Order: sequence, then structure tokens, then C-alpha cells
Amino acid sequence: MQLIDSHCHFDDERFDPDRDEAYQRALSAGIDALVVAGIKAGWWPRVRQVCRDYPGLYPAYGMHPMFMTDHQEEDIHSLDSWLAKEPAVAVGECGLDFYIDNPDRKRQQDLFEAQLALAQKHKLPVIIHARRSVEEVFNTLRRFSGLRGVLHSFSGSEQQARRLIDMGFLLSFGGPLTYPRARRLRQMAGNLPLAGLMLESDAPDQPDVEYRGQRNEPARVKQVLETLAELRGDSREEVASVTTANARELFGIRR
Repeated sequence: MQLIDSHCHFDDERFDPDRDEAYQRALSAGIDALVVAGIKAGWWPRVRQVCRDYPGLYPAYGMHPMFMTDHQEEDIHSLDSWLAKEPAVAVGECGLDFYIDNPDRKRQQDLFEAQLALAQKHKLPVIIHARRSVEEVFNTLRRFSGLRGVLHSFSGSEQQARRLIDMGFLLSFGGPLTYPRARRLRQMAGNLPLAGLMLESDAPDQPDVEYRGQRNEPARVKQVLETLAELRGDSREEVASVTTANARELFGIRR
């Protein structure tokens, strides 16, 4: 089986001590490709470098809503220039996060919309972070016709999920799906059409239940696959085949 980790941060410094070994573990687990999402301008070069260093890694560049104090006004222009010269499979990680303390909703919204506009301009999909903001994200996306993308580590309602899938967006699930107490999330993932789903690790964050409290890594996508297949009553082979095809089509991964 070939799997794609549709969302990770393999450039993160927590991988510095054993990045080569983590990469080999991913390959051994059947992970054929990793999408590495950038979260702020100062870290785009390291995303680029890690994707150059390891075959099968694909970069995305964006500005994450949890790091608003790190983003400068000119960064959106830098992102435009960066996307014009650097290969990328998506714009992101971008989005809205209203869970953090005292979120600057207007500034988040303005930055999100500016990145969506760049995705349209550069004809790229978007990787979206939406925490306690799925409805606001949905309403924003309605104003950007023709745009495609994924809401990673989706945590909204099943009704919201179906509306997003109907709009042409994908949803990805990772380690939180493996927690038995995540009943609503697990029920939703079992009910949604497989054609609208992808797998992810969000490594080094969001480990599965067996690795709780530890650093996550892309190889653990295999555990997410097994959980999703069990919840749906589908074979692992079918879930792997469809979710991998979804990721290849969205991100233009031909490998």
C-alpha cells in the first residue's frame, strides 16, 4: 500500500536529531509522499531545504493564524514573490484560529483572505487550519470561487464537513481520530464519503493514542489508516487507495 501524509512539519527542529531515521521509518511504513506545510516567512527556507534533501517531500508555503505576532505586513508580498519562483503544491498552512487567547479576528481574517487570493493567482490549492472557526472559514471560501483545498485535522460538525465536501474541499484526519473518547470525530469520519478524505500526521504534533505525549512522526499515518478503515468497515487497501489518490489529485503529486 502507498500512503501520503497530506500534512506534516518535517522541517521542525524536533526532527533535527534523527530526521534521516524518521524519514526511513516513514518509507518503511509505506508513506510514499509527505506534504510539508510552512507556517511563517522566516521558516520557508527550511521547508524548501528539507524538501530538496528528501525525495518524496513536497512544500507548501503560508502563514499560520497562531503566529500572528511573527507575521509582518510585507510578508504577504514576500509570499507572492516566493510562490512565483519556488515550486509549491499548495498555499498554507493558513486559516483562522479562534481558540487561542484573545484572537485578533480581523487581522486573522485579512491575512487568510490575502492568502486565498494568492492561491487563486498562482493556481494552487490551499491548506487550511480551522479551529473553532469552521463556519467563518466556510463563509470566506464561498467568496473565492474555483478554489480547492483541504481543511486539515478537521474538527467541525458532520453537517459542516458535508457542506465543505460539496463545495469541492477535502478533509484530512490524523492522530486525534485514534482516541476512543473522540466519539463524535470518529463517528463523523466513519460516515463521510471516502472520496472527500485524506490522511495526515501533523507531525511532530498530534500523535496517535499509542504515542500520546510523545513526538509524532509521518510513519504514524499508518495507524490513522488502520483506525479509519476500522471505523468505516472498509479494507485498509481501499482506504489507502482512495485517500492517496485524493492527495495526488489535489496536490498534483505524480510520483
